[in-house]
Amino acid sequence: MTELKRRLGRSELWVSALGLGCWPIGGAVLRDGRPRGYTGTDDAESLRAIAAAVDLGVTLFDTADAYGAGHSERLLGRTLAGHPEVVVATKFGNTIDEETRQLTGVDTSRAYVRRAVHDSLRRLKRDRIDVYQLHTPDAVGDGAAELVTTLEELVTDGLIAWYGVSATAPGQVEALAGPHLAVAQVEMNVLDGPPANAEAAEKLDLGVLCRSPLAMGVLGGRHDATTRLPADDVRAQQLEWLRWFDRGTPTAEVLRRLDAIRDILTANGRSLAQGALAWIWADSPRAVPLPGFRTVAQVQDTAAAMRHGPLTPAEHAEVERLLGRPARR
Repeated sequence: MTELKRRLGRSELWVSALGLGCWPIGGAVLRDGRPRGYTGTDDAESLRAIAAAVDLGVTLFDTADAYGAGHSERLLGRTLAGHPEVVVATKFGNTIDEETRQLTGVDTSRAYVRRAVHDSLRRLKRDRIDVYQLHTPDAVGDGAAELVTTLEELVTDGLIAWYGVSATAPGQVEALAGPHLAVAQVEMNVLDGPPANAEAAEKLDLGVLCRSPLAMGVLGGRHDATTRLPADDVRAQQLEWLRWFDRGTPTAEVLRRLDAIRDILTANGRSLAQGALAWIWADSPRAVPLPGFRTVAQVQDTAAAMRHGPLTPAEHAEVERLLGRPARR
């Protein structure tokens, strides 16, 4: 890429243009008896993959206390303890039972947030969290101002450097607009287009962390109409927000749209995943995609996207045309 690093909005944090999302390596976790994690994880391979990513120049890892009920954070703590230059972003808001690996509820009260940050610091083996993100904005309601006060207290106490919000609806970013709000995490990939909160991020000068940049694996090229993910994989669940899969199989509409743009994404020697990441970089100068990973091979493929860089303006425009989206520039 022309620029391999990006600043996270108004913060003092510079990171690689590619981060990695750590939900998959968290492995199994349940909510109300239903799977909310990924299958097929291997801790030894996860640790090798994290180390490989650092060697390849990745300096941002995004996790959450909910991922594996703390397991994802512990894996990062084991590998990144000797790498203070690597930025770690984690999330709070879900209550967890580490022993039974279950998500037990939601809590954004001052007392719980202060307890949760210490628990994450323990698992991550860090003295300070670089970016602390609200994972459950739907639950805040009228308590946003109190939550901002709590987060600013954590900054003053030196427990976190900046904070953010994993937004799911318009208005959730602005609700946490305190002095140290630095990032908005949004869902963004080439199939779905720009996020609803893009304008808020621009207005508040925030970094944009892009979750699901590969549509939970569809854009990694590993799944097609014959895919049948196991029942204990979150992608096999019928969740309202999970629109790329239907009972563990990519939907016909998703595969149709992907086929329409596949040749552009894979032009000039790019893999499908690399092309999907290249679209994000071409679409937004603020965006840092966070593809998930479970293996060294996946990390090597996605990290190599930084060598290819963004789609050209012509390629980006053609993707938008083929997907029926209006040109924005």
